[in-house]
Amino acid sequence: TGGHTTEILRLLSCLSESYSPRHYVLADSDKMSEAKIRSFEQKRAETFSESQFSLDRIPRSREVRQSWVSSVLTTLYSILYSLPLTYKRKPDLILCNGPGTCVPVCLSAFLLGLLRIKRTIIVYVESICRVETLSLSGKILYYFSDYFIVQWPDLKKKYPKSVYLGRLV
Repeated sequence: TGGHTTEILRLLSCLSESYSPRHYVLADSDKMSEAKIRSFEQKRAETFSESQFSLDRIPRSREVRQSWVSSVLTTLYSILYSLPLTYKRKPDLILCNGPGTCVPVCLSAFLLGLLRIKRTIIVYVESICRVETLSLSGKILYYFSDYFIVQWPDLKKKYPKSVYLGRLV
């Protein structure tokens, strides 16, 4: 919601027309991001006439200030909900940047790869606001992503698998 959506749309604005169709996955309670995405895609269609996108919603894996114990259960529920969606979409690439919604989708795609159903490249871009420590999503997806991108050199030092490319958004 909000900041994460703005960051991911900035990243997407740099991608070529070949990254189509795009499938956005939102938390079911996220109302703000849908309007931002539709506006972004409307502008993109002015440049790329063949531009295609879809919006899918999944249950939010963790609410702000939700207890850790109950968030395990809601995240498992969200993963179970994400599996059929990920199977249906069979993405070649998942580009994500930190909201909790990305964890169930990435884990579902990772599972489909383990089952040899569909290999998906997972690219995680840690938020620009994460200067010294990773977000909870980052701490989880550090182990499951193919490319883990950080925007601050101190994070690269702490997390050797990460790729430091400087400020992206």
